[in-house]
Amino acid sequence: MLEHQSVWRAIDRLAARYGLSPSGLARQAGLDPTTFNKSKRITKEGKQRWPSTESLAKVLNATGASLSEFVSLVENQQSPANFRRLPKLRFALAAQPGYFDAQGRPLRAHWEETPFPDVSDPHAYALEITGDGLQPIFRQGDLVVVSPSAEAGAGDRVLVRTQQGEMLIVDLQSRNDQELWIKSLGREQPARSLPANQVQWVSRIAWAGH
Repeated sequence: MLEHQSVWRAIDRLAARYGLSPSGLARQAGLDPTTFNKSKRITKEGKQRWPSTESLAKVLNATGASLSEFVSLVENQQSPANFRRLPKLRFALAAQPGYFDAQGRPLRAHWEETPFPDVSDPHAYALEITGDGLQPIFRQGDLVVVSPSAEAGAGDRVLVRTQQGEMLIVDLQSRNDQELWIKSLGREQPARSLPANQVQWVSRIAWAGH
């Protein structure tokens, strides 16, 4: 039996799995950014408001998640059979040469591994956050799963490698052929422009958690 709270919790978990906020998930699905706001889950009269099947279908289509994946989040279950071992690297090492190819895919020789629910991208990998430079969003020991094959667009949280070898985890505000507008996670700073010719690659963060 579906429960109101469980369905909304599954939407929150699905957003987090793909490195998005609930509003970012709604935007990516082509919905009004406020569609999944917590304030909209209960009406002013105190009645439960459920997400529509149309909005759920758009979310699954936008993320590439399967219906069974969403149901597992509703049921708070993960099937061990659907786990695989992702290459894992400490974020402090990521900027050093020899860990990535020119497309941002991991060169696995010197990586560790971690079990994780299967993701569609065969080149997906995990980064273990080190230090406190990304607080309060990420803390020491948190994991982010990066999908080099996924298209990164406005509203996504991304990993950026510059031509100078710097690694940045940021919110992608917008992008075009000339520039990227990015916002830092670690400090209250306005969005800034990064010339596209200074960027080696951009990869979408598909999931983040403890």
